[in-house]
Amino acid sequence: MSETRLTSRGLYLQRLGFDAPPAPTLETLRQLQLRHTGAFAFENLTTLSGEPVLIDLPSVERKVLHGERGGYCYELNNLFLALLQELGFDARGISGRVVMGQPEGAWTARTHRLSLVTLDGVRYITDVGFGGMVPTAPLLLDSRAEQLTPHEPYRIEQHADGYTLRAKVGDEWRAMYIFDLQRQEDIDYSVGNWYVSTHPESSFARQLMVARTGEGWRRTLNNGNFAIHRMGRDSERRQVADVQELTALLENEFGIRVPANETLMRTLERLIEPQ
Repeated sequence: MSETRLTSRGLYLQRLGFDAPPAPTLETLRQLQLRHTGAFAFENLTTLSGEPVLIDLPSVERKVLHGERGGYCYELNNLFLALLQELGFDARGISGRVVMGQPEGAWTARTHRLSLVTLDGVRYITDVGFGGMVPTAPLLLDSRAEQLTPHEPYRIEQHADGYTLRAKVGDEWRAMYIFDLQRQEDIDYSVGNWYVSTHPESSFARQLMVARTGEGWRRTLNNGNFAIHRMGRDSERRQVADVQELTALLENEFGIRVPANETLMRTLERLIEPQ
C-alpha cells in the first residue's frame, strides 16, 4: 500500500473518530456508517460547477478527505467500501435504481451505488451516499422485519427482480430504491456517474442537493430550502436569501469547503431565486 493511501486511510479513520484501525465486526460497521454520515455531507456542488465528477478512488480521497468536501453515492460509497476492505471486511459494491418520490412500481435507471457486506455468513447492505434519507446503520439483507436505526426505521422487501429498500416516514413505508446483487465493475459505475452528472434530465445537474446527519437530526438543503428534521418533532425550515448566506450555510451547517468557482456561484444564485 502506498504512503499516500496510508495517509488517506489514517486521515479517514481520524475523521471518523478512530485512533487505530478497528476490528472488522458488526459493531465497527455500525459505528463507521453512523459516523461517516455525520462527518461527510452528501452534496452535488461539482455537477453544478460544470466540472467532471471524478470517481476513481485517488480523486475521491483528494476531494473528500483532503479538500474538505462531500460527494454523492459514486464518491462516498466508493471511499467507504475501500475502507471496509482495508479493514478486513468481506465487502463488495452493488447498485440500484432510485425510486424515492416516484409512483409505486416505477422502474428507473441504475444510478445508485451501495455495498454488500457479509459477516459470519450474514449479509448486510451498507450505504453512506443516499442524501437526505441515507440509512445510518447497516441493514440485514435477508430479513423482512422492520429494522431500527439511529434515525428512521427501514425494511427490505424481496421480489422477483431483487430487493426494495423502504423507510418509514411518518406512518408511511416509502420506497427508497430497488437493488440487486449483480456483480459491478468500475465501468458500470462510470456509466451511471456519467448519466447522473451530465444528463440534462438528471436532478443532480439541475438542482442543489445537500444532506448531513447528526444525533437525532437530519439537515437538508434543496436549492434555497434549508431544513432541520428532528426525530419525533416538527421540522424547522427557512428560505436562504442570497449566495453569501448559502455559502455560509454550506460551510457552517454541512462542513463543506465551498470551491471558488464562478460558474458554481452563478448557478447557485439562479437556483435560490424565488420561483
